[in-house]
Amino acid sequence: MRGLPKQVKNFLDKAIDSALLAVETYNKPAVKFKSGAYIVLMCIAWTSLLHAIFVKKKIKPIYKEGKRYKKVNGELQYWELKTCISKYINADNDPIRKNIEFFIPLRNKIEHKFLPEIDSNIFGECESLLLNFDKIVEKEFGTKYCLRESLSFALQMYPSSATLRMATKTNKDYDSVLNFINKYRSSLHADVFKSGEYAFKAFLVQVANHKSSEALPIQFYAYDKLTEDEKKNIERVAALIKEKHIPVANNDKFKPGYVVEKVQNALGNPTIIRGKKAVDKFNLDTHTRCWRKYRVRPETIDANPERTNATYCVYDAMNQNYGYTQAWIDFLIEKMSNEEEYNSLF
Repeated sequence: MRGLPKQVKNFLDKAIDSALLAVETYNKPAVKFKSGAYIVLMCIAWTSLLHAIFVKKKIKPIYKEGKRYKKVNGELQYWELKTCISKYINADNDPIRKNIEFFIPLRNKIEHKFLPEIDSNIFGECESLLLNFDKIVEKEFGTKYCLRESLSFALQMYPSSATLRMATKTNKDYDSVLNFINKYRSSLHADVFKSGEYAFKAFLVQVANHKSSEALPIQFYAYDKLTEDEKKNIERVAALIKEKHIPVANNDKFKPGYVVEKVQNALGNPTIIRGKKAVDKFNLDTHTRCWRKYRVRPETIDANPERTNATYCVYDAMNQNYGYTQAWIDFLIEKMSNEEEYNSLF
């Protein structure tokens, strides 16, 4: 990397090495939690890249205390990624900035967890994190330093997996991380969320062989650069190949056993003595007492089984039983956490 000042060169070398290692780690077949190490390494890559840019522009990316540069344990304290990106991109709703700001808190949330089930969920953001990195490298240092010359598909094409979706039912850490992901996405401006710079989206369509023997087997077209007519054609194709969603009845309703399990777990799996035996504090008997006390549904022999509190419970005429809602589970967790309320059932 001739022509660059030594400090700039060092930062840029570290940035590129970290990005390449991130891709290598993600693409290893044996790695189950792909996005974990990838996110950590790409945050390092982005931080080093932005430090290189600032130093090249004669800006010292170091925190100050008054007029002096801040030190921690004798070492200069360089700007963290959050500070760097806010100073490099001033616009709050810039999709590149929003993409990076998505990963900063996510990195902290997953750093000490094993969550392979989020890989397919955040694949689009992960891909854009790398593509945006290469775009900024080209903008600030030229094409000779770009990664794409040595990477065909940056990250392996990663299909959704039914086995990973099943894993979400047993991983307690997943719910809080998924809640953060959904909350962050919902906070974005619509134009940012649709942008390929925030999250990479692609359809890989197999076509007949090209008439020309010189045509490339795979060609990429940036959606943002297509004409309006071309975009309409792409949307028609996307509509044809999208997975058909078949509605499932009562997909958001739960059986009593599931409700009991969730409430008991939320209470910390306590046990109590009933009739000289240790039993779960919240069990099927407790659940029955609850729907009776709070008048959520009628008795089994009632002539009008459909007269339920629909917020918490719905009657299934086909199967002649009741399904309970997430709101009911949340309600029970709150109520049963109060010892006086719990004792009032008996």
